[in-house]
Order: sequence, then structure tokens, then C-alpha cells
Amino acid sequence: MKRLQVLAMTALGVALICLPLAAGAQEGEAPPKDPETGLIKAEGWETVRSNCTACHSAKLVTQNSGSRNHWQYLIRWMQETQGLWEFDAETESTILDYLAEHYGPKEGARRPPIPRALMPDNPYSTMAESG
Repeated sequence: MKRLQVLAMTALGVALICLPLAAGAQEGEAPPKDPETGLIKAEGWETVRSNCTACHSAKLVTQNSGSRNHWQYLIRWMQETQGLWEFDAETESTILDYLAEHYGPKEGARRPPIPRALMPDNPYSTMAESG
């Protein structure tokens, strides 16, 4: 009987050790992507695909990132300079929600600015100095 208890406790210990590994694998899984465009398949992706890839490759979306305001700025820029049509409010909101959630700012993608105290002196005069 003692041998059976040791075997059961060992099996229970192994199961408890492996449980976090199995849970982590599910949490860390990459979201499914559309094989044609590479866009993450999530709510709103079809709207992004049909509106954004009408003019350019989806790679232009997937290689970039930004806040909701940044994506909105890009949409306005495309509307003002590239001939992008205006969206109804619901379509624009769907596009911005999707892009902000799935292509939002990347953690650590940019280094923090160098503190001014560590910067070398500017050898060029500025407008304020030339007064």
C-alpha cells in the first residue's frame, strides 16, 4: 500500500508541475492569421481587409503599430493626400478598434530618449541663439 501512495504522490506532483506549462502554452499561442493577408483574425479584421487592402498591401498594416490616435492620424492623412474615401462612423470605429488592439504600440520597440545632460553640445546655432 505504501508503494501505491508513493506512486500516486509522484504522479500528482508531476501533474501539478506540468499544469502551469500547459496553461502557458494556451495563453502564449499566437492568434490565428489570415493566410492571404497576414492580418490577425479577430473582430473587425474583415473590415480592415476590405478597406485597407483596396489601396495597399496588408503588409503596410502588419509591419506598423501605433495608438488609436496614430492610426486615426494615418487615416486622415490618407484621406487628405492619397484619395482615401471617408468612412461612416461605424466602419471607422471598427477599423480603429481593430488596429489599436492588434497593431497597437509595441512594448520596448523604441528606446527612451537620451537625457539632455548626456547629449553633446550642439555645434550649430539655433534660431533662439541667433536672436
